[in-house]
Amino acid sequence: MAMVQGADARGMQHCETTALGVLLRHEGIDLSEPMLFGLGSGLSFFYWDSKSMGFPFLGGRVKPFELTRNLAATLGLGLLVEETTSPRRAWQQVVAHLDAGRPVGLQLDSYHLDHFDTKVHFGGHVVAMYGYDEENAYLVDTAPQGGAVTTSLTGLARARAERGPMTARHRSFTLTAPGRPVPPQDRIVPAIRACAEAFLNPPIANLGHRGIAKAAEQVPKWLRRSGNPREDLPRAALLMERAGTGGALFRNLYRDFLTECAQLVDSDRLRTGLGLYTEAAAHWTRVAELVAAAGESGDPDDLAQAAALLQELSRVEYDAMRSLSLI
Repeated sequence: MAMVQGADARGMQHCETTALGVLLRHEGIDLSEPMLFGLGSGLSFFYWDSKSMGFPFLGGRVKPFELTRNLAATLGLGLLVEETTSPRRAWQQVVAHLDAGRPVGLQLDSYHLDHFDTKVHFGGHVVAMYGYDEENAYLVDTAPQGGAVTTSLTGLARARAERGPMTARHRSFTLTAPGRPVPPQDRIVPAIRACAEAFLNPPIANLGHRGIAKAAEQVPKWLRRSGNPREDLPRAALLMERAGTGGALFRNLYRDFLTECAQLVDSDRLRTGLGLYTEAAAHWTRVAELVAAAGESGDPDDLAQAAALLQELSRVEYDAMRSLSLI
């Protein structure tokens, strides 16, 4: 049995920022969740659909673990990432850190975790682990999932070994702060610019502002695209608002990040971006409401309204990121 002494098992809204918060607080760095998300240049958008999928998926952040890599680079942190195809070796790697008194981040499939009531495969889930005994692992998950939770070691092993979309090979990671960490306020502008540049210049049409415009074209077809609209559309809305996004498909988190930044950086362009992302966040919540309503009523007019809002969101977020890219 091993327990990391002094681990701050505080759950937040999003899984990866929750885990990052646990690891960084152990290093003496305590940042708000919006600041973790923003300094990791976490905001994005992608429209994901394929013949193998039951229903399209709207994503509002960068791909799993990219936020962690971005944050470590931005703050000059030591990031140790370990991966292996061997379950035995994977467990040894984690135990070595915990026995040494350091919490560990894990990427795994949430389907196999005991505290998840909704059994849906998601291989990009991230938790922090701060202890274990003969039967259980002690984890920190998001606040909606319970914060400080336990899961069986058997379930944890299955979650880490799962293969499929977004999964990693038993990925574990630790963060260490240098003797004199980079002050977060000194890295705000580079992080904002990096996020804006990626959003404004997506390599394919499914990403960034182009992806939102593509979603506007596709959403009116969702009643026909779905085999079960009464389930698929409300679930899509739920994922946008409550599945670890902080609401409004991560736009609430980014709005709050920019609000904190505006108190530290005097920039008219930053304030413009903040105003536009405040508008965008409200629009995304309304889109989710309209999508849910369409699933319940079968009324295509709800999806037409959602599509019009998405078209406007493509413009609003483009203008916001254009302004933020120039701060």
